[in-house]
Amino acid sequence: MELLVVIGIPAILVVILIANGVLTPEGMAENVVPIFKFMMEKDYEFLLKIRYGAGIDVNALFTKRLMTFGLTTAMGVLVLALAGQLTMIYALAAVALGFLMYKDSYNKLKSYYKRNLNNINQMLPYYLKSLEILVQHYTVPVAIAKSISTAPFVFQEGLKRLIAEIDSGNSTVDPYMEFAKTYPVRDSMRMMRLLYRLGLGSQESKQEQLALFARNVSVLQNKAREQKYQERLDKMENKTMIMLTCTGGGVLALLMFAMLSMMNI
Repeated sequence: MELLVVIGIPAILVVILIANGVLTPEGMAENVVPIFKFMMEKDYEFLLKIRYGAGIDVNALFTKRLMTFGLTTAMGVLVLALAGQLTMIYALAAVALGFLMYKDSYNKLKSYYKRNLNNINQMLPYYLKSLEILVQHYTVPVAIAKSISTAPFVFQEGLKRLIAEIDSGNSTVDPYMEFAKTYPVRDSMRMMRLLYRLGLGSQESKQEQLALFARNVSVLQNKAREQKYQERLDKMENKTMIMLTCTGGGVLALLMFAMLSMMNI
């Protein structure tokens, strides 16, 4: 009974107030959402922008997630209360269900990002090639900063964070490695280390380091082209196999139909 009073009644009241329009998601967001900011994943905003573009309203979608969590939990508690089964274990189960619903949209964003790593893998060598041209005329940090506006959108947030770290005085390899971890595609770690060393080199050794960087970029571009060609080849082979299977199945079905017709005769 005490648990019903502490958890059930407030939850029921919230559901009733929302259903009757006394409480609105917008009004609750202004007062409640800032309190729960700690629940937002570190890469949530980044993943949203990868999925929907730079103009996405991050706070609105985060508010929707919190509302889903709250409403799912409240409805679970309400059902348990009406069924007379509101115990601490069941109440925690309702909270756990709400949390699973809360994490569902984030997990979908993660899955989308992982599925599209292959596309990112194709874009990285061409971005590095444009960066190589800029590095011939500017220092590495300045070249990266100048490249942001023309870089593929998927890299822009990561590049902004990289430059922000460098501008804050971080002269270690860590900002470069953080970028590589954000985009864990082929050779991203090695290429970012080369870029960092290129930024450390003296003017005399810069040409040698730049030549090494350029050779590695060319190798990556060749690999990207080969992978793209292989993907097209695999797609054509799959279509051919499907066509042959369908043709063979059709011929087999006709033969069986003809044999059955002859047997009936």
